[in-house]
Amino acid sequence: MLYGEEEQMENENDNRNKNNGKMPKNMQTIIILVISGLLMLMLISFMNTWIQGATNREISYDDFIEMLEKGKVSSVSIQSDRIIIEPKEQVNAFTNITFYTGIAEDRTTISNRCQEAGVEYKAVVPDSSSGIIDFIVVWVLPVLLMYLVLGFFVRKMTKGGGGMMGVGKSNAKVYVQKETGVTFRDVAGQDEAKESLTEIVDFLHNPGKYAKIGAKLPKGALLVGPPGTGKTLLAKAVAGEAKVPFFSLAGSDFVEMFVGVGASRVRDLFKQAQQAAPCIIFIDEIDAIGKTRDSRYGGNDEREQTLNQLLSEMDGFDTSKGLLILAATNRPEVLDKALLRPGRFDRRIIVDKPDLKGRLETLKVHAKNVLMDDTVNLEEIALATSGAVGSDLANMINEAAILAVKQGRNVVSQADLFESVEVVIAGKEKKDRILSSQEKKTVAYHEVGHALVTALQKDAEPVQKITIVPRTMGSLGYVMQVPEEEKYLMSKDELEARLVTLLAGRAAEEIVFSSITTGASNDIEKATQIARAMITQYGMSDKFGLMSLESVENPYLDGRTVMNCGDATAGEVDKEVMKLLKVCFEKAKLLLIENRDILDKIAAFLYEKETITGKEFMKIFHEVKKLPEEFVEKEDAPLEEMQKIEVKESDIIEENSKKEENIESE
Repeated sequence: MLYGEEEQMENENDNRNKNNGKMPKNMQTIIILVISGLLMLMLISFMNTWIQGATNREISYDDFIEMLEKGKVSSVSIQSDRIIIEPKEQVNAFTNITFYTGIAEDRTTISNRCQEAGVEYKAVVPDSSSGIIDFIVVWVLPVLLMYLVLGFFVRKMTKGGGGMMGVGKSNAKVYVQKETGVTFRDVAGQDEAKESLTEIVDFLHNPGKYAKIGAKLPKGALLVGPPGTGKTLLAKAVAGEAKVPFFSLAGSDFVEMFVGVGASRVRDLFKQAQQAAPCIIFIDEIDAIGKTRDSRYGGNDEREQTLNQLLSEMDGFDTSKGLLILAATNRPEVLDKALLRPGRFDRRIIVDKPDLKGRLETLKVHAKNVLMDDTVNLEEIALATSGAVGSDLANMINEAAILAVKQGRNVVSQADLFESVEVVIAGKEKKDRILSSQEKKTVAYHEVGHALVTALQKDAEPVQKITIVPRTMGSLGYVMQVPEEEKYLMSKDELEARLVTLLAGRAAEEIVFSSITTGASNDIEKATQIARAMITQYGMSDKFGLMSLESVENPYLDGRTVMNCGDATAGEVDKEVMKLLKVCFEKAKLLLIENRDILDKIAAFLYEKETITGKEFMKIFHEVKKLPEEFVEKEDAPLEEMQKIEVKESDIIEENSKKEENIESE
């Protein structure tokens, strides 16, 4: 027991007296019996009508006269609106079929015809009560039944507490103690978030030491961060550490097509939680019900009712009973302000992408049950995976283990880990995609253009690997760069070096082949994003200075940006972006022209090997850098094959100088 028994006993007595606000079980049983009885009456009426339709057949009056004359009638019964005919011979032995027809003559004529044919006949006195019974069975009972059933469902859905089929009942999954199988030891790379949650768990276990100083348990804590960073895992770890009941559900579990069901489920959830206090409620993806209330474009009544009920319940419960609410979202900017104010979600816990130390710890957690050889260096993998979240790192370890098994080995090597990094980032190798000789040559020069410009710039990241093997995510080749250390800030020179590197692939194509291809589309997209951010967000433009022209809307999701300026200024921004990209492209071309011999040599080697390491690349780079020019031109046959397309460097330099003059004049 974490709290006294007196409060729980008082709650139990109150619940007994008030019967939890639910309908008595006896009343529910009576209603079910009444509904069952009405259904039985309707079924009997339906069966009776069906049987009558199957055993009574209508015939014409002429057929009736003919049957009398031929002696096929056993008896005749004259009713108020029809004549019932009983035949002498039945169609089969299983069903007694009677015929009926309308009264076309007066009763005296009909009786005379029956006497002449020797047929027994009788007149039936009409029963006035039968019409009333038929009216009640056919009309009154069905309408009454529908009214009772619909009223029962509406009351249950609006009152809460579950009801038939559990429409208004909360479907939260309840964990108790360590049933989740996850503790804080299983969460790595989020030390600050774990520290905040550890304080909350300690408050639940030892409320006395906080109460002495006057501290109160926070009502709620909001876990905020990008997808895959471990928000749900942290919540499960809280469940494993807290050793109290843990109600877990998603925000979408509250939303239904029926208005009032979500609010009913919120009431039922908090009622269960208060009975089980001390406990924790965890709502994943709370933005499904917690979006800002806005009626300008028409609101969602069901979602808003659910949010209003949640706000009311969070205000109404007593924190001294040990009830805590955890919620997770990656869209905090869309949440209603009333939900985020102190007194509801008192703490906002940021669960961001891990840094180098966090990635290393995360890799160790996921690698502890995987067999690895002595070549494995997780620090190198952590350095190569900048920007990766916990789920990405777990996937990389798993992919490396699968790769080792496919190759018939019992342990994972460093090569497996680097290959798994490539699989997660760029996809698997497409062995069925065979490039033509010309395409392969173009891709080789394109990728070497990136790598060579990287090596020639002091602010660029070192090259880890170059490949021209196509991958499943659409790339025909790529250059893997690994930073020497973790960086949290980038200078203007480093960003410009990044732009020059991205545009170097297109520059190499233009220099060597005097034409361009579609292979640089992704490079151009990335370069444009960086250049625009430099001008609109980072204040790195001489023209606009320190003016902020763009803001990020969804920082934890796609990072989409919105312009904060007029149309005229936006047009000027586009011109600045174009100018910056043009200058960086010309710089890339100039670097490649000045080092054309190195470009050709490494491209020939890559064309032959298809994949080379950073060490092999730098080895050739330094060798060619030291060799005399006449020796480089007399290299092996693959290089001569690659140099079939001649380029006059003097013409390109002259063309570049003209472009620079045009830029200055503009």
